[in-house]
Amino acid sequence: MTLAVVVVDVQNDFCEGGSLAVAGGTEVARAVSTRLAEGGYEHAIATRDHHVDPGTHFAENPDFRDSWPAHCVVGTPGVSFHPALDTGLVEAVFDKGEYEAAYSGFEGSCDGVKLGDWLRERGVDSVEVVGIATDYCVRATALDAAEAGFTTTVRLDLTAGVAASTVESAVADLRAAGVTLLGEPIVRA
Repeated sequence: MTLAVVVVDVQNDFCEGGSLAVAGGTEVARAVSTRLAEGGYEHAIATRDHHVDPGTHFAENPDFRDSWPAHCVVGTPGVSFHPALDTGLVEAVFDKGEYEAAYSGFEGSCDGVKLGDWLRERGVDSVEVVGIATDYCVRATALDAAEAGFTTTVRLDLTAGVAASTVESAVADLRAAGVTLLGEPIVRA
């Protein structure tokens, strides 16, 4: 098997102090860096929320389901990867959501190449998904990976979730889709 680690949205705005912070985000950034340093994979890529004008995805009075406070806006510090995430081993960054909501890394592209195509071009058949947030972008990315035919594992111990109820629902969805789940997610809300 050819394995790629997919690091989902470990960005300043999703970690403590960010505009849409997930408790435990900084801890996940550090733990993902340790995982990348361990090796045992052929490729490491990252996804990044990269909003220019995502329309109704941003709202002054968000419902925290379909609309959210402004976050990961291009040109702001919030869009950057968290400094505790060592990106030295990351080969490619897939930006998503410039002009619309985007949760899955498979909606993103790097130099015009979609994530699924990039992985296939390199013979990747297995992905390990880590990052933020367990119940939103990690969930969506892993479900799309499985649907696209990749053998998919989510390292829950390398994810941080927004809320216990939505993490529980995400874990059930992932399990139902045949995704392998390892560890327990960080949920501090």
